[in-house]
Amino acid sequence: MHRYRSHTCGALRESNIGETIRLSGWVHRVRDHGGVLFIDLRDHYGLTQCVVDPDSPAFSLAEKLRSEFVVKMDGKVRRRPEGTDNDDLPTGKIEVYVSEIEVLGPAGDLPLPVFGDQEYPEDIRLKYRFLDLRREKLHQNIMTRVEIIKSMRRRMEGQGFFEFNTPILTASSPEGARDFLVPSRIHPGKFYALPQAPQQYKQLLMMSGFDRYFQIAPCFRDEDPRADRLPGEFYQLDVEMSFVTQEDVFAAMEPVITGVFEEFAKGKPVTKGWRRIPFAEALRKYGSDKPDLRNPIEMQDVSEHFRGSGFKVFARMLEDPKNQVWAIPAPGGGSRAFCDRMNSWAQGEGQPGLGYIMWREGGEGAGPLANNIGPERTAAIRAQIGTKEGDAAFFVAGDPDKFWKFSGHARNKVGEELNLTDKERFELAWIVDFPMYEYNEDDKKVDFSHNPFSMPQGGLDALKGQDPLTIKAFQYDITCNGYEIASGGIRNHVPEAMVKAFEIAGYGEQEVVDRFGGMYRAFQYGAPPHGGMAAGVDRIVMLLCGTTNLREISLFPMNQQAMDLLMGAPSEATTKQLRELHVRVNLPQK
Repeated sequence: MHRYRSHTCGALRESNIGETIRLSGWVHRVRDHGGVLFIDLRDHYGLTQCVVDPDSPAFSLAEKLRSEFVVKMDGKVRRRPEGTDNDDLPTGKIEVYVSEIEVLGPAGDLPLPVFGDQEYPEDIRLKYRFLDLRREKLHQNIMTRVEIIKSMRRRMEGQGFFEFNTPILTASSPEGARDFLVPSRIHPGKFYALPQAPQQYKQLLMMSGFDRYFQIAPCFRDEDPRADRLPGEFYQLDVEMSFVTQEDVFAAMEPVITGVFEEFAKGKPVTKGWRRIPFAEALRKYGSDKPDLRNPIEMQDVSEHFRGSGFKVFARMLEDPKNQVWAIPAPGGGSRAFCDRMNSWAQGEGQPGLGYIMWREGGEGAGPLANNIGPERTAAIRAQIGTKEGDAAFFVAGDPDKFWKFSGHARNKVGEELNLTDKERFELAWIVDFPMYEYNEDDKKVDFSHNPFSMPQGGLDALKGQDPLTIKAFQYDITCNGYEIASGGIRNHVPEAMVKAFEIAGYGEQEVVDRFGGMYRAFQYGAPPHGGMAAGVDRIVMLLCGTTNLREISLFPMNQQAMDLLMGAPSEATTKQLRELHVRVNLPQK
């Protein structure tokens, strides 16, 4: 028999009854039933109930076992007594009568329990991540992640893509976040950067004639952490294709992402035939460029009904042509208590309040706004937005550029509070027609709003003849349930157009050549039209595992302060290391 096991802890079935076997694993828990010890033995594959009674030669050692001891057990498989089957376990019809136990690895007092799924402080969980990862839910999440990545690879290869690995040590690139820099020992004073994304390399692969690329790519960004973005590093399904239009990218990737979701959705419906929503429409209808389409609420511009009305606050605002009033319908929300609760919520969000109209029996509008604008205008609003008796609508006014995010939060809040958002489905969509540029208020300049390497709609002519803030780009996102899960574009492969695009954002031609010399040179020697996208592996896994925190689907994440509590990173470098790298530390004054 094998030194440690003849079977795993998830393998034994009724067909094994009567066999002498050997198991090794962790003591999940010990139960004492009137002097008979029941030991649940766990390994990666499952859990088996082992029984030790006072007649067993192993009994005296079994009494000393505690949770998370690693042990080897020899014994005989037998049928569980009638009425004690556990249908939740694949091994639930059998048990092992133990004749011999060997302790392979004793365990001290546990800083956090492995049995059960209770909440525990995050700093303890991350410091003892190896224990945390033994817990059933987290262990399952990690294995789900493994299977999702396998599914992505299989589906990409089925679509004719080839997996290439691109460099980790590279040059700094303006991807929209801070780079992690790596000092060069053999080139004093110079630095490599860890890639924020393999953007330039995957485009260079298209210049090199490889046609269809993908990679499960590690990416590194020195950003502040948040629940849906891990500090430091993340992984993406990175994709690029040659000789394609936007439609070709959609046709190739939609079945891959849909297929992955359907495979791991555990029966929840997944969108078929994704909607394509222009960026401007997404902001106006949903107050978000990553709308949660499980929420049926669509906002509408109702400015005309308030223009010149008796509600002077809105009427005066609308004298400025850039201002608007948007309505957020609230089906079933026509109670004073709910409307007041939403108004208080808005004030807690830093807003002056949230005006509302309720529709009573007979269709009559009620509330301060209805009283101010009168029954005719109230009825016209109702007709436009489709509310009925028992419904309400909330109103946001001002410059849409400044209030659209708040209106989106209000839409989500209404959907949550009134249980309108269907949590048991996955709603996928394309967001298209992103603006090429935006105005950076901090730097008082025009800047790229998305990916700087994207092709503007209208090409070079648009860059030369249009107001930059009106140019749309061949850029697109995939959204799911309120999260952006992928982003991409058709690339700007024309050298003159590339230089012009960067010039508008404040980069001179020499700076473009200096910073993107490899790609700029490649464009001079026959560049195919190409495009692609990158899907966030971590976010997709997070959605499919039903959690809202990426730390629940990652092996060894950092905490909110970007520290690895398990390994003690970041740590100070030694004087010798710093000297070799020609680096001196200049710490801030305390």
